[in-house]
Amino acid sequence: MSYDRFVAICKPLHYGTLLGSRACVTMAAAAWGTGVLHALLHTVNTFSIPLCQDNALDQFFCEIPQILKLSCSQSDHLREVGLIVVSVLAAFVCFVFIVLSYMQIFRAVLRMPSEHGWHKAFSTCLPHLAVVFLFVSTDFFAYLKPPSLFSQSLNLVVSFLYSVVPPALNPLIYGMRNQELKDAVGKMISRMHLSRN
Repeated sequence: MSYDRFVAICKPLHYGTLLGSRACVTMAAAAWGTGVLHALLHTVNTFSIPLCQDNALDQFFCEIPQILKLSCSQSDHLREVGLIVVSVLAAFVCFVFIVLSYMQIFRAVLRMPSEHGWHKAFSTCLPHLAVVFLFVSTDFFAYLKPPSLFSQSLNLVVSFLYSVVPPALNPLIYGMRNQELKDAVGKMISRMHLSRN
């Protein structure tokens, strides 16, 4: 998404050539492929861990740190922690790419002479940045918080924030940029308001 915004704002005349169907398919395949590989590595590693304690997790889904608490093998535990470190590094590289892309975008936007251009560029970029920041910050907090901050309710809230809120916000944020959808939501709200009166 950040590359799409970068090309659309910084190189608008080259958009068709830089982001043609082949480039989009390649980027989608790379994203899906790395996601599947990442999930496969964690799944295989998690199923190889011997569990000695009871199988009750303090979570509403099976997260790796919660499963590691049930493990009785220190070597398997270290192997999974190694995978988590690799995951964090990969996420950090993606995050740096996003930040660098948006720095270029904001530099280009600030050089625009019209305020309308600023508004249009920021209205497409800031929602994406907000969702990415929410996801990355809560994800990092969930996996890298010190043990002294352990709390079952805090873990549940943080897991909810990074697993449910960003995917739920995406259609809302990007859908509300569509004028027809805005009009339909406005009509629905006015009907609800009129029906109450």
